Amino acid sequence: MRVLVTGVGGQLGHDVMNELAGRGHEGIGSDLAEAYSGIQDDTAVTTMPYHAMDITNTMQVEKLFSEICPDAVIHCAAWTAVDAAEDEDNQDKVTRINETGTEAIAHACKKVGCKLLYLSTDYVFDGEGDTPWKPDCKDYAPLNVYGRTKLGGELAVAEQLSRYFIVRIAWVFGVNGNNFIKTMLKIGKDHDRLTVVDDQIGTPTYTFDLARLLVDMIETEKYGYYHATNGGGYISWYEFAVEIFRQAAAMGYKEYDREHLSVEPVTTAEYGLSKARRPFNSRLDCSKLEDNGFEPLPEWKDALQRYLQIIEM
Repeated sequence: MRVLVTGVGGQLGHDVMNELAGRGHEGIGSDLAEAYSGIQDDTAVTTMPYHAMDITNTMQVEKLFSEICPDAVIHCAAWTAVDAAEDEDNQDKVTRINETGTEAIAHACKKVGCKLLYLSTDYVFDGEGDTPWKPDCKDYAPLNVYGRTKLGGELAVAEQLSRYFIVRIAWVFGVNGNNFIKTMLKIGKDHDRLTVVDDQIGTPTYTFDLARLLVDMIETEKYGYYHATNGGGYISWYEFAVEIFRQAAAMGYKEYDREHLSVEPVTTAEYGLSKARRPFNSRLDCSKLEDNGFEPLPEWKDALQRYLQIIEM
């Protein structure tokens, strides 16, 4: 298959391109930069075909689609800086990227007759209660600009296309870019005590594992809404941080052990700082994956262990 991947300068796009290459598909990357701007790690993505494209420029999008005629598109490009999205000066840009840009991608897919996989988020829901959100739930009530605009992208895809996958993910981490794990490891080196919120509950998602699933999906016609995170149960950010430091210490990095670093749980209200309202309930029900014959993602502790072994500590 010829597969166009948007947002290859980010965490997920990087791993999707490498997964496509490993399976013999023709992956074509795109992003805003003139050339691939992600981590130069000598993996396949660094040498695969690349086209600069601004997804908010409809003419640019249609021109590239007409030139390459993809069989499928995996749309990873998005504005994901949740707090910065709340700034009044950024809100128009966030809307253009997450809504208008996605609408342009969906329209181009319809024009060339290809399937589209759109990455979305648990932030389309209000995060209330403790029941895991099901993929076909339509009780949308985003709490912030990021969630509202990602929902706008979902609606644009569903309104224009019949051959689409909408895959909601949460708590993403990968080698290419910043994430919670890297932040914890960085600040944990310079502090002997950290506080982490324990009233926001969800499950991490490793982009390496997710990329395998996304390519599995586009090789099928099993369209619809899905949720995809690593397995292993629901946890708080505090529990995630504790496990990050436990595994890092077990690998020999003593600065993260309990003698050198303590981690204390706090409520979201006690923690403060955040501009954007965050959902308390980010539990995603991923059972539809197995129901439709897809292999679920491995447990998050296993994913974390594999991740820590390949990043610079």
